Amino acid sequence: MKKNPRKESKMKKISITTKTGDQGKTGLFSGERVSKYSPRLEAYGDLDELVSVLSIARHHVQSDDMKKEILALQQTLFIAASELATTPAKLQKLPRRIDEQLLKAFDEKRQALEDQVEIPQGFVIPGNTLASAYLDFARTIARRCERKIVHLLEEKTIANGRLVIWFNRLSDYLYLLARFEEKKPLLVKDLP
Repeated sequence: MKKNPRKESKMKKISITTKTGDQGKTGLFSGERVSKYSPRLEAYGDLDELVSVLSIARHHVQSDDMKKEILALQQTLFIAASELATTPAKLQKLPRRIDEQLLKAFDEKRQALEDQVEIPQGFVIPGNTLASAYLDFARTIARRCERKIVHLLEEKTIANGRLVIWFNRLSDYLYLLARFEEKKPLLVKDLP
């Protein structure tokens, strides 16, 4: 690959390898060191997985509006992840958190989509389209994230109960996006 000397002079070269996690510890967004097996890391590691699966769904959906909507969800997931990766003492340093205003706006968006989608009467078998299959896959990861966030809340590792509500709404919203994308879902009762 050809190097651009003009670009190199303006950009500082960094490495993705910090060499600080070799003993099974990692740094939180707020700076503290914790075990890589901590429930907090388990939760925001699953969020990372969710963001990645949504990338695949975004790539495969048909409409530009749907692509924008999925990108907006991914950006909000980074807000949630930063909150999960920050200790309570340093939460005030975050520029944005999952709050009542964000939750209300998301609920209104979910309701607007629900008004457009015919809700299937029965269990849906994911996979009628590739995009809807990835949206359903993302929904299952969102449910896992929700369970892990409930655990963090019950253990008093985090205190923002709105995170649980937002993730509960997220999985509902992903279900609706998948149904919207596939148009005609395959139901369990439709099988031979």
